[in-house]
Amino acid sequence: MYSFRNDYSEGAHPRVLEALTKTNFEQTRGYGLDPRCQKAAELIRTLCAAPGADVHFLVGGTQTNLLVVESMLKPYEAVIAAHTGHVNVHETGAIEGTGHKVVAVPSPDGKLTPAMVESVPELHSDEHQVKPAMVYVSNTTEIGTVYSKAELAALRACCDRHGLLLFLDGARLGSALACGDMSLSDYAALTDVFYIGGTKNGALFGEALVFAKPRPDFRWHMKRRGAMLAKGRLLGVQFQALLEDGAYLEAARRANALALRLREGVAALGYPLPVESPSNQQFPVLPNETISKLQAMGYEFEIDRAVDGGHTCIRLVTSWATPEQAVEDFLRDLASC
Repeated sequence: MYSFRNDYSEGAHPRVLEALTKTNFEQTRGYGLDPRCQKAAELIRTLCAAPGADVHFLVGGTQTNLLVVESMLKPYEAVIAAHTGHVNVHETGAIEGTGHKVVAVPSPDGKLTPAMVESVPELHSDEHQVKPAMVYVSNTTEIGTVYSKAELAALRACCDRHGLLLFLDGARLGSALACGDMSLSDYAALTDVFYIGGTKNGALFGEALVFAKPRPDFRWHMKRRGAMLAKGRLLGVQFQALLEDGAYLEAARRANALALRLREGVAALGYPLPVESPSNQQFPVLPNETISKLQAMGYEFEIDRAVDGGHTCIRLVTSWATPEQAVEDFLRDLASC
């Protein structure tokens, strides 16, 4: 059947593979100092309307998250995140491994609000506790919800009032760009640092990290943590291919559209979807016996959480490469369960 487990099961977008093939025999400098990375970085600065931004290419999201936190915070400082945030629940203590605490805030929809953020410094008021210094958000969130421009602007204002850095995890930024009201220039203007996720939107691997202001010491942090890829040009080639002619947004729009077809079809069958997700992640609640039947048919998906003794919330994820027929087959088979 088909796996709806994640959005990086397939290889790379055809444009990426074509670009990698065409440049395969080029000889360049290593460690991201090559012309391909330089061109990709300049392209990102242009798209972000941020000529002074500092751009670095890394292999994966967890690596990027821990390097941002480690490089920007003092040893006694901490990160504020929603309790569902990737840095809190899906990174095996990577942030804590850098010596920094994640202060998790309960959030019903995976998003932080200024009020949630402001509740943390009140409880960390002296030197006997970690000092909150950074707000971590992701777009899309871990449960598929999306920050609007107004919501992110409100968080920016909150961070400015309290002297906090604002870091946006963009592992699924393509999906957020395709269904939200923000552009790359908005992200560059409203955050201290964010990244453009490639792994989950057409690249073989890779994330493009964008600092609003130059970070001349960041390459030392990269090298120290084993994050400096010798064949760094492979990252530059991929991002140039994805961003030059709109392939990045095109891929994300397709993934979102297929996810919304899943959502509509599941809802039409009478199954609830408690998370209002406009993105490529959908979270239906199904009877446990229905889930078992779908799995026996060969479908794969993540189990999100148990709802009650007889029902479980699952996660369905579509990608740029998901066949339309796979979506229709799933809905047909779900109807038969």
